[in-house]
Amino acid sequence: MDASNGSSSAAAPQSRPLSIRTKPRAPAAGTDEWTTNDSTAEKEPVSPTARLMEPVYIVVTIGLGSPLDLPVFTTHMASGLPRYSRFQSIQVTEDGNLRWARVKVKVEDHIVVPTLDPVAVAVAANPDQSVEDYVASLFTLPMDRSRPLWEFHFLNFPTSEATSTAIIRVHHSLGDGMSLMTLLMSSASSAADPTRLPAMPKQPERTGAIYAPRRPRSSGAMPFLGWVCSYFVLAWNTMVDVAAFIATMMFLRDPHTLFKRSDDTVFNPPRRFVHRSLSLDDVKFIKNAINCTVNDVLVGATSAALSRYYFRKSGNSNSDKIRLRSVLPVNLRSTTSLQAGAFIFRRMFANTTISFTSMIGPAEQTNWCGHPVVFIAPSVYGVPQALIMHYQSYCSTIKVILSVDKEIFPDYSQLLDDFAVSFRCIKDAASKL
Repeated sequence: MDASNGSSSAAAPQSRPLSIRTKPRAPAAGTDEWTTNDSTAEKEPVSPTARLMEPVYIVVTIGLGSPLDLPVFTTHMASGLPRYSRFQSIQVTEDGNLRWARVKVKVEDHIVVPTLDPVAVAVAANPDQSVEDYVASLFTLPMDRSRPLWEFHFLNFPTSEATSTAIIRVHHSLGDGMSLMTLLMSSASSAADPTRLPAMPKQPERTGAIYAPRRPRSSGAMPFLGWVCSYFVLAWNTMVDVAAFIATMMFLRDPHTLFKRSDDTVFNPPRRFVHRSLSLDDVKFIKNAINCTVNDVLVGATSAALSRYYFRKSGNSNSDKIRLRSVLPVNLRSTTSLQAGAFIFRRMFANTTISFTSMIGPAEQTNWCGHPVVFIAPSVYGVPQALIMHYQSYCSTIKVILSVDKEIFPDYSQLLDDFAVSFRCIKDAASKL
């Protein structure tokens, strides 16, 4: 991350960040260092995809149901994380090539327990705002690239949802959201049975005509014509999608709206990270009532929430000329050319308005490093869109997490309210079916 960008971003904060002094705490004796013997090991090249993630960081806020027990956390991390090579590696340049190099890792260098200044009485007055301010302040703090790019921050005071809070910051080159979720769950256990990993939701059964077994094609002209037409429609839709992708990459930009900056010169704007808990049972009720998928419900509620916010703020009810497109990141294969990939990456994010992701979490109460987990709220920073939306399920709740450009969304709390209202309205309508 460019440190100068972070410094300029902090010049005009949305609200005064939490005043802190950070000091690493020493872990339990005998668990403070991972040692690796890689003197003869070949250094693995950094993949083009990882290099494209240079400005992007993942930030995960985890609410805990008990006060912080730092020695327990340290013991779990020291025993579990060494299994993952990326968390023991840094990026080095050799002969002009970027490679991963194993290093000795001291756990204490990656644990931050902030010491609150005596004048920071805002913690007692509004602990939720204090956590929000602290997470937002991480944007201004560059990470030490002489160490593996991951950190654990702990705020050991109660909020409206949790007894204490853990904030994980990880450079996106170490993995994507799903791989990092898998890593976290490997250090967790079921609250009902600590001897096993947390149970994940079962894969949903796919129903409907598209998933029905194919029937043998009967003879005759009409079935043959139907078969030909279906492939023609598939080919046509594919060509349209490819053309739209190329146009977006080259010149097709979403127009300036309340959700988008007027130019793309600010690739990494300062952000606020906020979240709201919703009922997963309500989402499933809507899904069953209208015979769709969970993702269909989330996309529909998102559209409704953004519409409510837009029309209230703009006072305009004419949506004929509004174009608002979302990027749904999916990694299908490795990129063979970094320069072509970097161009596509930047243009796709700069020419669209929002990003949207949805992740599945444990289906039961989970203990992470000996602490009960209340909620999981992942997000990112380092991309140009003013609004990034994440949905994260856990037990019987689903979190909507917003990463917002605070200059574009100074009233981001109202946008969160719009999500809650939209879900409630959709549920009320579904209950009448």
